[in-house]
Amino acid sequence: MAASWLLVAALLLTVAQYYHPQHGFTRFITFPAAAHGSEIAAVRESPHHDDSSGGYDGQFYAQLAVDPLLRHPSIDGALDLPPYRARRILMSWMAYAAGFGKPTWILQAYSLMNVGAWLLLAWVLTKFIPPTTGRGFALWAASLTSHGILSSIRVALPDGVSALLIALALLAISRGRAVAGAVVLGAAGLARETNLLASLSFARFLRSNVHSIVLVGACLLLCAIPLLLWLDYLRAIYRSTMMIHDGHITIPFWGIGWKLKSIWLGASDTAMPELTASIVAVIAWAARTFWTVRLLAGPDRRAPWTMVAAAYVVMSLTMHPVVWEGSPGAFTRVLLPLALATNVTMASRPGVRWPLIVAANLDVIPGVMLVL
Repeated sequence: MAASWLLVAALLLTVAQYYHPQHGFTRFITFPAAAHGSEIAAVRESPHHDDSSGGYDGQFYAQLAVDPLLRHPSIDGALDLPPYRARRILMSWMAYAAGFGKPTWILQAYSLMNVGAWLLLAWVLTKFIPPTTGRGFALWAASLTSHGILSSIRVALPDGVSALLIALALLAISRGRAVAGAVVLGAAGLARETNLLASLSFARFLRSNVHSIVLVGACLLLCAIPLLLWLDYLRAIYRSTMMIHDGHITIPFWGIGWKLKSIWLGASDTAMPELTASIVAVIAWAARTFWTVRLLAGPDRRAPWTMVAAAYVVMSLTMHPVVWEGSPGAFTRVLLPLALATNVTMASRPGVRWPLIVAANLDVIPGVMLVL
């Protein structure tokens, strides 16, 4: 338990290093200096850090947080793909509320949203993985230091908040509270539409009777309604509100095949840290996929976390190379629920060998390197 508190303290100390007296914590958002002129006026006039790089996607959601109903005409010019970005509105709404509608406060709130989500997730995960033994602590700590969760903090994207909401929903579902789980997953769908894949966990309640079928159907409807209502609002603004952005889903195995090929071809001319980050992250994905297949072959194949793992494994096999591209790539964030599901299910099975546990959590290495 002392080690658990030390991990929390280490995260907070690391976050504190990103503070700037004038810009606060907006370094997490990575606004590109070159795009300063295209920012909406309220953001441009608020103190924030301008990054020397090309920036990252957090800049778009942060600007949405200042105009969460997309009423200002200039918001379209500030976003790269307005209908696509606007679908993932929950984190922007939360930042707007936390900042009381004031742009400077909103940007600070958005910057730290995933830090707060990380702290709450650390607590929620203790319900599934009690860090009271060496093995429990290792799985709990690995869940909180994977590249997926730490990169969501570092570049202020919706994945950390998404992971928290999915964990809260699964906590309710595992305790038999189907409706509560559906309400939370409905909110999660507004953070990232792929979060609705976790609704497969309602398979736990399926029985060979009408009552269970009606219950599961009602829960699935509750999950979908918030996103459908928001898409209907967006349809009044944009003509296209596709559920999945063009180019992110493709034929099975193409994306992972491309990633493996790029690692092989880049072995001779890619810097060792970048190459290592990609290799260990892909090994972690492979180990999680192997573990999920083992779970599906067992007697608890319909357990909530098993269903979540299965849904994300299937999605991983159809992800476009653009999701796998990078060092290690966005796939560690997109598949963050798979990482959590793997560790939670491993924690409930004391017979799991350490080599498999280590392999499934190798992306802790690039995760820690990212924030240090």
